[in-house]
Amino acid sequence: MSSTDLVKTEVDAHVGILTLNRPERLNALGEDMRERILAALEEFDADPEVRAVMLTGTGRAFCSGGDVKAMRERLGTEAGRRPDRPLHKTPARNQVIQLMRRMGVPVLAAVNGPAVGAGMNLALACDLRIASEQAVFSEAFIKRGVPPDWGGTYFLPRLVGVAKACELIFSGELIDAAEALRLGIVNRVEPDATFREAALEWAKQLAAGPTMAIGLAKRSIYTNMEVGLTAALDNETYAIEAARHTEDNAEGIRSFVEKREPTFKGR
Repeated sequence: MSSTDLVKTEVDAHVGILTLNRPERLNALGEDMRERILAALEEFDADPEVRAVMLTGTGRAFCSGGDVKAMRERLGTEAGRRPDRPLHKTPARNQVIQLMRRMGVPVLAAVNGPAVGAGMNLALACDLRIASEQAVFSEAFIKRGVPPDWGGTYFLPRLVGVAKACELIFSGELIDAAEALRLGIVNRVEPDATFREAALEWAKQLAAGPTMAIGLAKRSIYTNMEVGLTAALDNETYAIEAARHTEDNAEGIRSFVEKREPTFKGR
């Protein structure tokens, strides 16, 4: 295991586990935490042994969003008064979201507790979400007088519809895990006592799958959300032709003929 003060990483059975590690602030995204998350994801992306990624939090929260106490300290500064200042580079948060979408492996959010503001949207940016019964969710930005970032206005309408997304964003309403499941914000909810085990087991199942086929499917899903039918069919054709040349495809065919479960190698 490698660790810093703010982020911990480890690889377990081909699962790259990224743990937000600021429990005394409910894993609020302060200091250079965004850059640490980006660096950890880049390491996982470059590691051929990592075939799935799981994001979770230390302590009782997944992520409480931005560090509001640090924001208060910046009030009244010149930087805080200039909304028109130019962006000289892509913010780390945007790089994190874009990288998670580009990664050729599934990314699972294991939401162990409150996921608020940027914390909720970090979870939404993952491909899949499993939540503890103790988890709660809120697009709390509006209560701080700002609109969402971390992709919230992109992801949430696609999951719950425009009208419901407007309601959740405009109000900053707090919803529990059961409501998040009903709305399709999370895929699964688990009892708190068995949550970590269930989340890791799901991540390991994903990592044991045919990595390239899953990565190609992920690429097609997200690309095809933005294009018409003809382009979507072309994207699927490219993906399936690419997958046909993999060892995992051959193993999938052999295992079917031999009436056994496949053993995929991720290549």
